Amino acid sequence: MRRLVAGNWKMNGLRADGVALARDLAGRVKAAPRASELLLCPPATLLAPVAEAIAGSGIALGGQDCHAEAKGAHTGDIAAPMLKDAGCAYVLVGHSERRRGHHEDDAAVRAKAAAAAAAGLCAIVCVGETAAERDGGRTEAVVVRQLRGSVPPKPNGARLAIAYEPVWAIGTGRTPTLRDVAGVHARIRAALRELVAEADGVRILYGGSVTPANARELLSIANVDGALVGGASLVADDFWSIAQACG
Repeated sequence: MRRLVAGNWKMNGLRADGVALARDLAGRVKAAPRASELLLCPPATLLAPVAEAIAGSGIALGGQDCHAEAKGAHTGDIAAPMLKDAGCAYVLVGHSERRRGHHEDDAAVRAKAAAAAAAGLCAIVCVGETAAERDGGRTEAVVVRQLRGSVPPKPNGARLAIAYEPVWAIGTGRTPTLRDVAGVHARIRAALRELVAEADGVRILYGGSVTPANARELLSIANVDGALVGGASLVADDFWSIAQACG
């Protein structure tokens, strides 16, 4: 399968900086086409200018969240069809910052993933354990529970990806051991085979303090089909180095 390196810009970037970063990356891809796929998930205010900046480069565009409804009285939200209309091919759902900060449970994430698929987007469903859950030896149980609760019934495997992001590793500079990552990704793959007909074609990304220094080792692990990159995606050289490691 084609590997995916996704940059989650989170709530960062004004127009000038966002467009400059997108143009820089688009230029690099045009100069050195890649077998892996690159994805940028900027804030909603930057979707249109970033879409213009990466046009023709092969870099994909994604949203950071979507509402479960296609339209309606939901002030401040954005619908999956709106993201599709803005040029998106992907959307993140269930990121730990949404689960924690906006109190989104598995059922809410499942509804969003279903809405994304219905709109023709690939939903990247995020799962991951807290430090307390990890220390309690419950990592795989928590991740599988989230996966089963967040993946829509009878999903289209072409419109689904999974991102494993241990909550305690996001933005901290800490990462699990390679053995730990391998074990969790293998368990996710096994669980997907119970949920998705095309399970072996569903990409499983690793996220959580992915950097140029650790990307090559992380991306060499079985069942790690790419990376979901946070802070390092805001620096062109760093994001490009991670993409190179995915080559």
